[in-house]
Amino acid sequence: MTEPCLPLVTVVTPSYNQAEFLRATIESVLGQDYPRIEYLVMDGGSTDGSAEIASEYGGRLTFVSEPDRGQSHAINKGFQRAQGEIVAWINSDDVLLPGAVSAAVRAFAESPGVGAVYGEGYCIDRAGQVTGRFPATEPFNLWRLTWVCDSILQQSTFFRRSAVAEVGWLREELRWSMDWDLLVRLGRRYGLKYIPEYLGCLREYAETKTASGGGIRFLELWRLLRMQTGRWWGPGCWYYGLDTYDKIWSGVLRRWGAEWLATRVFHLCRWKIDRVALRAQGYYPGGWVARRMYWMVPAGTRRLVVRGEAAESVGAPAEQRIEASVGISVIGAVVVRRGEFEWVMEVPEGLADEAVTIVFTAGWSVKGPTGLRVSWRLLGIETS
Repeated sequence: MTEPCLPLVTVVTPSYNQAEFLRATIESVLGQDYPRIEYLVMDGGSTDGSAEIASEYGGRLTFVSEPDRGQSHAINKGFQRAQGEIVAWINSDDVLLPGAVSAAVRAFAESPGVGAVYGEGYCIDRAGQVTGRFPATEPFNLWRLTWVCDSILQQSTFFRRSAVAEVGWLREELRWSMDWDLLVRLGRRYGLKYIPEYLGCLREYAETKTASGGGIRFLELWRLLRMQTGRWWGPGCWYYGLDTYDKIWSGVLRRWGAEWLATRVFHLCRWKIDRVALRAQGYYPGGWVARRMYWMVPAGTRRLVVRGEAAESVGAPAEQRIEASVGISVIGAVVVRRGEFEWVMEVPEGLADEAVTIVFTAGWSVKGPTGLRVSWRLLGIETS
């Protein structure tokens, strides 16, 4: 493929008084091996020397410094100004990893209809040292993304600009969850693609918005979850609420000298968070499925091919029936015998115009390798 045939990629960096980290961010973008990158630094009027740092890179980036209404507004201005078919933003304290843009372009070439592609990422400290893998990342799971948690690292995500324009830009009233909101809207409309490669790094330190958001951040997440699910209190509220208030409660107890009680509160909250993360969907590590599993498919899905394996554990019947339903309507059923199976299912035309949740229900369960009661194992779901 010759260079003129390659799509232009626009990377946007929103920044305000982040001179401490800005150089590392800029160099992580300009150091990419991909030849067609438009780089926009949307600065909110910094007074800390950010402009002087950006000026060192001459014509390799565009530096726009003017007052804005916050991070989401700055990103939207960059996306709307972008010339690239593919867009991304990398915050002024985070970094892209080498080869990230090339990997994203390859993924879009393989799956041109998806709304975004995303990969693995690392957490780094203030000095830029890797502290570990970003723990939440997993292959695309729309139900979990909508109902439980933001399992996608924004620093490893690239968007199809036309898809973003179609579903709407970032909601500027959101301070902590604008990426999650956009990813859910894109996932429900177009689907997302997971890349099993490390693409970006999230810098964690005490002054970040996430670390200092506390109860106000949780209130925004709760409102977003209500909008996404239509439920006042779903599994994601437990997930983020306990994570938020565990830190608050434990901090208060430690200041009172009740270290033992703070430790107990911490372990109880972690236990509940882990339980919600594991059990809410009925889909367990290794692909094992409870008697009931929730699975969401993007709008436009007309056909599903479900590949699975009926359990061969002691006590498992020779055959079992699995039903698929949307609301109170059964849209498909299959009787499977022990071993692998393939189930082709058509989505009724009236249901396919929007993202829908399909409930898979089996007639029995047995204690599986995870220690939980399971009925069968999901090997994959292909949609078309």
